Amino acid sequence: MLRGKTLVLVTEDMPPEAKRDQESRRFYGIKSSVVIPLLTGGGPLIGVLDFDTLKEERSWSEPLVTRLHLVAQIFANALERKRYEQAQRQSEARLSLAADSAEAGLWELDCSSRLFWTNEQALKSVFIAAQQVASTDATVLILGETGTGKGMVANAIHQMSVRKDRPLITVNCSALPQNLIESELFGREKGAFTGAHARQAGRFEVADAGTIFLDEIGEMPLELQSKLLRVLQEGEFERLGSAKTVKVNARVIAATSRDLKHEVRERRFREDLYYRLNVFPIQIPPLRQRTEDIPLLAQFFTEKYARKVGKKIDSIPKAAIKSFLSYDWPGNVRELEHVIERAVIMTSGSSLKVAGQLKSSLRVDSRDKPLKDLAAAEREHILKVLRDTGWRIEGPSGAAAILKIHPSTLRFRIKKLGIRRPL
Repeated sequence: MLRGKTLVLVTEDMPPEAKRDQESRRFYGIKSSVVIPLLTGGGPLIGVLDFDTLKEERSWSEPLVTRLHLVAQIFANALERKRYEQAQRQSEARLSLAADSAEAGLWELDCSSRLFWTNEQALKSVFIAAQQVASTDATVLILGETGTGKGMVANAIHQMSVRKDRPLITVNCSALPQNLIESELFGREKGAFTGAHARQAGRFEVADAGTIFLDEIGEMPLELQSKLLRVLQEGEFERLGSAKTVKVNARVIAATSRDLKHEVRERRFREDLYYRLNVFPIQIPPLRQRTEDIPLLAQFFTEKYARKVGKKIDSIPKAAIKSFLSYDWPGNVRELEHVIERAVIMTSGSSLKVAGQLKSSLRVDSRDKPLKDLAAAEREHILKVLRDTGWRIEGPSGAAAILKIHPSTLRFRIKKLGIRRPL
């Protein structure tokens, strides 16, 4: 039982070494039992759920045991949420005490303790949702702005799942050139195209029995979306250049910073694929909407990078925290992490030194300029770079190099966004 396996017991068939347990079961009239471990996300055993028969022995069929497992999972999730909420209350009490002691102007850092770095209900809901879905094989769609930590949530779901000992394969759909994305995802046979000198397994094959994380799924070319839909529905596909069907069992987690509903309306994303991905959506709020997390994140990243460079930094000036709270963080958690990393490198004493003022280059006055959606902003930026480079795409001074993307990817985006060079 300690190994987390389901146990079926028949009282009269119990071994001699279990005689005392056998007598106890006879006293209570128990004829047979199935004992199911309570586990969450592949974690430690938190209890067991015991189903007994009193009148007669029962044959515990596999379908029945499967249904009882679902009941046990509900109990396990409820117990884990209760324990999670209790830990949250204790953590919040410690943070409140730390805040009260910060009147001297410093946030004290306790590097020996584990930092629970969220104090906002919105983000607590994210991790509760991640914990609930981790123990299933349901497809997850993580939504949020760039830099909010979508990859971190995907990794957390994988690590809490029964697949945690199998690989987590990450694919950034926006970074793969259009002419290679199909072979990267689904593999290729030798000679499938010029330069394909050997057979290659795709990312889905490598992720078999594990998890595949499709980051920026909104960037996937429309012509490949039907193939992805088939993998999600049937768990099968063909390698490029082959007619042989490959079967895989990979759990899919997708993420996007795009509004996929808008992409569906604009016919840039398949509606059926959207609904197949949107089985269990998790929305991550931007950092500007959860400012209570900023001091905790600053504390976490200060500890992390101080350890990395071998420094002892045990305080953050209150003025620095105040400047962090007044900044809008367009780059979200990723931007905060980079600011802290630079500050740690520059710090020579025991108190974090943050040089200069934080100014957002992306902030606009809404009274002067209308808000743009992500596609419009991307189109405007690419168009400006193309004009500045004389519409040269390749080369060290070309637009692709300035934008830090592959020339094939840039050509795909130019076509997708409807950008045309003037005559």
